[in-house]
Amino acid sequence: MKNFEMVVFDMAGTTVVDKNEVESCFLEAVNQTGLQATNDEINSMMGWSKLTVFQTLWNRQLTGASEKEIARRVDDSYAIFRETLEAHYLKSEILPTPGSLEIFDYLRKKDVKIALTTGFYRKVTDIILSKLGWNEGLDKNYTGTGLINASISSDQVKAGRPSPFMIFRAMELCDVNDVRQIIKIGDTPSDLGEGKNAGCQLSLGVTNGTHTREQLSQYENDGLFDSIAHFHDFLIKQD
Repeated sequence: MKNFEMVVFDMAGTTVVDKNEVESCFLEAVNQTGLQATNDEINSMMGWSKLTVFQTLWNRQLTGASEKEIARRVDDSYAIFRETLEAHYLKSEILPTPGSLEIFDYLRKKDVKIALTTGFYRKVTDIILSKLGWNEGLDKNYTGTGLINASISSDQVKAGRPSPFMIFRAMELCDVNDVRQIIKIGDTPSDLGEGKNAGCQLSLGVTNGTHTREQLSQYENDGLFDSIAHFHDFLIKQD
């Protein structure tokens, strides 16, 4: 039984192995620029646009400072983060999470569209897709008929997760007219919020990424899975 037209997947921590690289690169920028932020604060904003995270943290730290001063601090932190993150992904091995390729193959055979959304900006997203070979078949609009049907990064829409705009953009690119025919799955609270804010049929989480089952269960969701492989098993049982 197929009662959905598209699955929107998160990348790092969900379909792409994440060994806390993003958090480590973020902490490097935090430490180099004098920004005060705990691991818990950073973890609570995983999945957000990273520029938005820096803006949030600097506004919190520099209460009463001028907009110009805050903007300067944000730019400095974000520049170091980008440099560190790009260097890491360019030199490091990038792997799909166990079960990702299998579920992609399953969905393609069912004629279900596959879209990837991410809190990364476009340049890093392209580095990851290229090293995985997932960019094959994508055109200049990041849509196509290859392994995945669409890729949307947070800097391509007016607001990243938990806002719903990346999902709405995926709908445009993939010609999906009804958001109730979409399943969203990711590993962060912002992924769950993105799916709920968009009005997806299901907003699901995997608990082997950045957040545990206990952490994700505190947020509205339609189901939590130990991994993408377990989500695959769930879909097969519905078939």
